[in-house]
Amino acid sequence: MEHTVTTLPAARQSGCPFDPPKELIEAREQSPISRYPFPDGHQGWLVTGYDLGRSVLADPRFSSRRELMSHHPTIDYGGIEVPPAPPGEFLLMDEPQHSRYRKPLVGKFTVRRMRLLTERVEQITADHLDAMEKAGPTADLVTAFAKPIPAIVICELLGVPYEDRGSFQDNIDKFLGGEVGDEELMAAYTATQQYLAELVVAKRAHPTDDVLSDLLDSDLTDEELQGMALILLSAGFDTTANMLALGTFALLQNPEQLAALRADPALTDPAVEELLRYLTVAKTFLRTALEDVELGGHTVKAGTTVILSYNTANRDPERFADPHVLDLRRRDGGHLAFGHGIHQCLGQQLARVELRVALPALVNRFPTLRLAVPAEEVALRPETADIYGVKSLPVTWDL
Repeated sequence: MEHTVTTLPAARQSGCPFDPPKELIEAREQSPISRYPFPDGHQGWLVTGYDLGRSVLADPRFSSRRELMSHHPTIDYGGIEVPPAPPGEFLLMDEPQHSRYRKPLVGKFTVRRMRLLTERVEQITADHLDAMEKAGPTADLVTAFAKPIPAIVICELLGVPYEDRGSFQDNIDKFLGGEVGDEELMAAYTATQQYLAELVVAKRAHPTDDVLSDLLDSDLTDEELQGMALILLSAGFDTTANMLALGTFALLQNPEQLAALRADPALTDPAVEELLRYLTVAKTFLRTALEDVELGGHTVKAGTTVILSYNTANRDPERFADPHVLDLRRRDGGHLAFGHGIHQCLGQQLARVELRVALPALVNRFPTLRLAVPAEEVALRPETADIYGVKSLPVTWDL
């Protein structure tokens, strides 16, 4: 018997800011795969289980191509034909185009290279903690800490001038935050594209020591470099910024786990992995079947769009014991917070370095850190946002 989910994005339960929407949890309890009728009438599927989600991500019969994603979970495009992804935006491409753009970047984001960045991340973090302490004892953790650290890191990696960071942050917020109208969203996206086009031209004239300049010797065109930079800037900033803020919120709401992290530095790595699993800020992705595929006892017809729910997959009791419990000592890894397969997040090691450095530094610098408002008053991003998180996180501490 087919189970059907009819409403996306589903709202999170009041008082449960870290849990996936109740409707999606209940759907996974019924079946790891459900029918989903798209607003334009297309009959698609919603995958909420871990094993099925992972299998789709590893299966080349499911495509990431943007031009095949004409069925939006919440919008009826009215039959408008969606164009292919712009050159360089490889997240929305299949092989071999995907590898053409990803392969030149793989060596720039290895575990070893990202670990070499640790000292710089520590300095950036310390600078912002110093500023918080000087301006305190209250702060909005989002603007004082969570956003600027990953913004500075990714801007330095790509050679974006420091003085341009503010406008870049604002525009990324607008087209990923889920809270502005279509016109303002497109204006922010266009402004970012224009800025990156100018940046590539500037790098060609005067290369510097950064990833973008390193790619200038390849056969990539300016337009392709621009698209690649957009992917790296947006993914390298917004996801980590929201993990830092939402992760701090989750720790403050779980004081025993927070105390354990403060007491045992060896918990840092498993704590970061557990927060990634538990929060899963990148909630959903789409794939389209290129041919008929048997999935979870159902036939997904060629041309059918499948929604992958990462956050319910990472709360699947078939894969994780007590999945709704935040347990920093958890050892059953393998979460899907960074995806899986050929599109697995290129910058995952960078994100890990930033989280491993910044979160312990914050909670150890301020032993009395706590929310400055009741938890239910913390402003959350809407479910329409591409990346989930908090809009602001007022905190305070004792002098």
